[in-house]
Amino acid sequence: MGAKVIEGRMTADAGQGMVVFLIGMRVNNFRSPRDWWPVARAMPRMRKELLRDPSSGLIASRFLVGGPRLVYAVQYWESKEKLLAYAAAPDKEHRPAWAEFNRRVREGRGGVGFWHETYVVPAGSYESIYVNMPAFGLGVVAGVVPVGRRGDRAADRLAS
Repeated sequence: MGAKVIEGRMTADAGQGMVVFLIGMRVNNFRSPRDWWPVARAMPRMRKELLRDPSSGLIASRFLVGGPRLVYAVQYWESKEKLLAYAAAPDKEHRPAWAEFNRRVREGRGGVGFWHETYVVPAGSYESIYVNMPAFGLGVVAGVVPVGRRGDRAADRLAS
């Protein structure tokens, strides 16, 4: 039935820093699957590879759909160093997928778009609230504590 619901008002424990990484693709032309299908296939392979290796630095990852054209992942990493090490590792899934994507972009067909954003988040610099929810998002990564421990209002939690 899914993850266990934690009753009451909870917040993520802000005792650790992390990196939040958003990465996704946009199908610009559905009639060009040779452009977007390799990208769509590469994303789950990389995620699987990372989740199999606890030393990779990936803490949690979730795929999301942002409409009919956009698929993306929200990832939480231990550090920017581990994220960058994975991106540069010659023996991992990312490098060949990135090289293939760049080759296709140089061909200029434009059937697929790609984007990513990286946020380095120091300990204590984030705030959240979860009411009658299983651990989710930052709460999965940092653990959850009762709201009262960090402040009843968002402003209080961000100030602590």
